Amino acid sequence: MTIKKEFWALLSIFILPIGLGTLFFYLNPSYFSDSTVNYGELVRPVIVTEQADIAIEGDATFNGIWTIAYVSKSCDLVCEKAVADIKTIRTLINMDMRRIQRMLIVQDGSSPSNNDTSLVKAKITSTKLSDSLSKFPENAIYIIDPIGNFMLYYKPQDINIKFVLKDLKRLLKYSRIG
Repeated sequence: MTIKKEFWALLSIFILPIGLGTLFFYLNPSYFSDSTVNYGELVRPVIVTEQADIAIEGDATFNGIWTIAYVSKSCDLVCEKAVADIKTIRTLINMDMRRIQRMLIVQDGSSPSNNDTSLVKAKITSTKLSDSLSKFPENAIYIIDPIGNFMLYYKPQDINIKFVLKDLKRLLKYSRIG
């Protein structure tokens, strides 16, 4: 084999995979993003919150702690069941329970009938945030990351606690914050 042929053979061995990979990525961009391992629905695009968007009662905050939040217009029977479900989820997470807080975000300020002291209550104060959340199903359970981004949601009517636990365990395992 001549030097020119060796050069072109070596060049094709190194350049061809990069070229084919790039071509595949641009011709089929949804191939890698369509299949996910999470059970909840991803919030796309992620809803970023500011401190002024949500008025939180007490001294609780989103900073540095994962949050399971139930968002609704008012607290009714579905709300009470969802609050009980997120309490069960937090209890079942076991050792990582201290890394998660529960939050009830209601627009009209109502609260569940049972008095739960560890449930953080909040109210949406920003129209931007309420407009962003209106694109998703009403009465949804959201997972909020330690920075304050709404990232996953579940419909409370057909929620499976085991699936939420699996998602949370995976998030807590790979999270470097919170």
